[in-house]
Amino acid sequence: MATDGKLRLILQDVRGNRLDERVDIILRHLVLSDQRVAKSVAGDKAILIKDLHSAPQGVYRIYVDPPSYLAVSQFVNLRAGGQTDVTITFPVDPKKIKTVTFPAYMALPAHARQLLEASSGVSSFEGHTGEALYESMDALRRAGFLNIIAKASSTLFSSGRPVLDYFTQIREIRGDRLFVVASKELKAETENSVAEDQFRPVDGRLHQPPPGFSSAGSYKSEDRYGNLQLTFFVCGDDCLVDVDIDDAAGLAHVFQVARNQLTGRPTHPYDIREILIRFQGIDPGYTFVV
Repeated sequence: MATDGKLRLILQDVRGNRLDERVDIILRHLVLSDQRVAKSVAGDKAILIKDLHSAPQGVYRIYVDPPSYLAVSQFVNLRAGGQTDVTITFPVDPKKIKTVTFPAYMALPAHARQLLEASSGVSSFEGHTGEALYESMDALRRAGFLNIIAKASSTLFSSGRPVLDYFTQIREIRGDRLFVVASKELKAETENSVAEDQFRPVDGRLHQPPPGFSSAGSYKSEDRYGNLQLTFFVCGDDCLVDVDIDDAAGLAHVFQVARNQLTGRPTHPYDIREILIRFQGIDPGYTFVV
């Protein structure tokens, strides 16, 4: 039985940077009694594991656990003879983040600045507008705001206009969503985009209308993970929108995060950042020190 298989691992974050920390690795054959354990291996260099079973009996499950990132578990199939190269990308563990560096106010997209400057009645931030409002946000609200700005800027209707262009004021900022005043055209554009497979109608019953408003439909963008969800509420000519980004099990599927790392764990704004960068190539612009 051939044990000439070699596995070369590259470990990186969502921006393609090598992991600058030591990791633990468990490699377990799916059928045979072959298990390898490597503790405290340097993650910033290519890792070579030799003398493994190769095809047709080269299927292993690998589990890699970095201190500052969520552990990833996936299958690898070692080819017969030679070396099998595998690159694994890890989402950050929000609990292990020491500091977050956000872009300066003037580095924000122009429409994002206009939106902040037009928003003087944001819940919990009354009287703050523009740069003062941006700087007053705590880290989670600011991350959630930048996630949505980045996604709404990148989600275009067939007219070429992005979703963000239709937001006129912010009413509330949470870590996972924005409540915004929008022009009535946004609802019409979103409804029309259903026929073009850009958005799809979804159940919006979990999104409760504000006092005086009634529900007017909820829609998700046609992304497999990291969907932009727009839930509309109307009162006469006024239109409010609950805007959020749906994780949709993205950590498990985009990164193959180990199941035990996700059990009972709520979605975090920093998770959304990782999904947007890795799966959609959309970068909200803030960075972590772990």
